[in-house]
Amino acid sequence: MINNDNSMEKDEKQTNDNIDSLKEEVLEKDEKQTNDNIDSLKEELEKTKIELEETKKKAETNLNKLKYMMADFDNYRKQIEKQMVSTIESNKSNLLSLFLTVHDDYQRAFDIIKKNKDLDEVFLNGLEGILKNLDNILKSEGVTPIETIGKILDPSKHDVVSFSYNDDLPENTITNEIRIGYMLNDKVLRPSLVEISKKNIMNNNIDESN
Repeated sequence: MINNDNSMEKDEKQTNDNIDSLKEEVLEKDEKQTNDNIDSLKEELEKTKIELEETKKKAETNLNKLKYMMADFDNYRKQIEKQMVSTIESNKSNLLSLFLTVHDDYQRAFDIIKKNKDLDEVFLNGLEGILKNLDNILKSEGVTPIETIGKILDPSKHDVVSFSYNDDLPENTITNEIRIGYMLNDKVLRPSLVEISKKNIMNNNIDESN
């Protein structure tokens, strides 16, 4: 009986040793598998980071290209709008200049007709009303007369066609308006034709010699 008990103890011990060995083997395999999985995940994560960085760089490059395209388009739009405004203003100036020619002709005709004292007053009032309507049309479009008489010559607004000697006025004072000039808002639509004063140099020299 004693031998059998010893034998059973040995078998049990051997079995336990085998179980422990299997456990260690399984644990080692699980640990190795786990480490391999971790390494694989790390590699995948690093690869994903690199791909993400490349995608980010491409996105930034495309965004910059889009910004440049939008800036170019905005500049092109502004340039087209500026050209359109310039063309409209130029066409408007040309049309108003033609209208001024008609206005001048009507004004001269009206001034001549007014000198005829035999004409009916109602007729004259009608003609004067038409002239006022023409003036109102010009004013509504931003057309205003350029000031001349008594003003100092401004070459950007006045064209000199003659001069007269006048020692009582400052040099280049406008003494007569030959043709009315007009401004279109802040630009010269048509310069005034004017006469200006000049000092009589000969008289001054005689006075100085005396």
